[in-house]
Amino acid sequence: MNDAALRRQARRAAQFEQAMNHTQDDNTPPSVTFTQALAFWFKLGFISFGGPAGQITIMHRVLVEERRWISEARFLHALNYCMLLPGPEAQQLATYIGWLMHRTWGGVVAGVLFVLPSLFILIGLSWVYVVFGNVPWVAALLYGIKPAVAAIVVHAVWRIGSKVFKKPAQQPVLLGLAASSFVALVFFKVPFPAVVLVAAAVGAIGARWAPGQFAGGGGHAGKAGAPHLPALIDDHTPTPPHARFVRSRLARVLAIGALLWLLPMAALLAWFGWQGTVTQMAWFFTKAALLTFGGAYAVLPYVYQGAVEHFQWLTATQMIDGLALGETTPGPLIMVVAFVGFLGGWAKQVLGPESLFLGAALAAMVVTWFTFLPSFIFILAGGPLAESTHGKLGFTAPLTAITAAVVGVVASLALFFIATVAINPWAGSVLDAKIDWAAVVIMLAAAWALFWHKVGVIPVIAGGAVAGLLVKLVLIPW
Repeated sequence: MNDAALRRQARRAAQFEQAMNHTQDDNTPPSVTFTQALAFWFKLGFISFGGPAGQITIMHRVLVEERRWISEARFLHALNYCMLLPGPEAQQLATYIGWLMHRTWGGVVAGVLFVLPSLFILIGLSWVYVVFGNVPWVAALLYGIKPAVAAIVVHAVWRIGSKVFKKPAQQPVLLGLAASSFVALVFFKVPFPAVVLVAAAVGAIGARWAPGQFAGGGGHAGKAGAPHLPALIDDHTPTPPHARFVRSRLARVLAIGALLWLLPMAALLAWFGWQGTVTQMAWFFTKAALLTFGGAYAVLPYVYQGAVEHFQWLTATQMIDGLALGETTPGPLIMVVAFVGFLGGWAKQVLGPESLFLGAALAAMVVTWFTFLPSFIFILAGGPLAESTHGKLGFTAPLTAITAAVVGVVASLALFFIATVAINPWAGSVLDAKIDWAAVVIMLAAAWALFWHKVGVIPVIAGGAVAGLLVKLVLIPW
């Protein structure tokens, strides 16, 4: 690096430090130390309920509106980049903001603390599930929660679709993408990654040949141009030196990321072999992390295809139970993969029958590591590129197409959940009505609460649990 480049870098560093430490009478908030940020990320890991929408809302309210650590425009730009990536966008957004404020360790701490509490909580709940899941009152709770979860997934279809299809001029193309993805998954069993990659290709081509059909997709509504109180990282705050693109830094991040993947994988290969359950989990969830777009609901069909149908680590009913537990815990909803890993490790006895819990906990931690590692690499390696990209169609058009396809993907998941919940597996003869009408009523009541009364996810699940207790322990025995 020559002297001129060094002087430019020093000047930019000074500008950023001045902006971060600016405390004059213009209402700019005071600088934030690493310890202060650490306290917030730690708290966020325990209060981040409500899925990605709820988690992003919490971060927006606290970081943009209350503490003003980052401006609306910078927050939305970071969110748009995270939505383009495969993986949990809320966790990636926390990592991005932590990295922008306090360099690499700031991003690592923010991302890890977003996940760690839910991992330990889910390991505990998964143990309770496999040990006490057949206890009548526990089974009754799960019986009522599953119809509520089915209604939540249907509501997710509507919520995502209402954002994607709001522009009439774009509706025919985007609706066509959604319908095509639904048909491909339900009727032709096309692998989920293929659906996403085709949608991304359509968006990339459309950005060039039909830009009007793909403009403005994938973003979150905001008031980026509206007047606002100054933020610590404001609209025009210079990008910090560590967030600027440098080839050597990119190579270093990719090399470290590759080692963090290769070393654990090598250890699993040496311990379990390629056909070992834990090794297969590591490889499968690496692919899930790299190839699945659109958030947790979109990744679930792919996980179902692999974990339930192909590897048979758990059953379809257990998969729904896992989603129910994931909905009731803090952290990203994709943490349901820890439940999948725990049940797979338990069922396959990966450390032998005398160490069921240790084997299952190991599988849950391995699955979590290989699911979330790519998200950290995406942010730390790609963040500098995102900082240099503002409102470019080539950046947003593939996201628009992917998000449209995700509507169809989540609709296929909703259909699967509805069928699993509504059909009574204990029906007698073929001539018997196989509809579980009690479950259908709970599902319709949950949908009514979500759509017409805007009730939150946690109260809906709690109501479903109470209804399950009433049906299984009060009405049926009586």
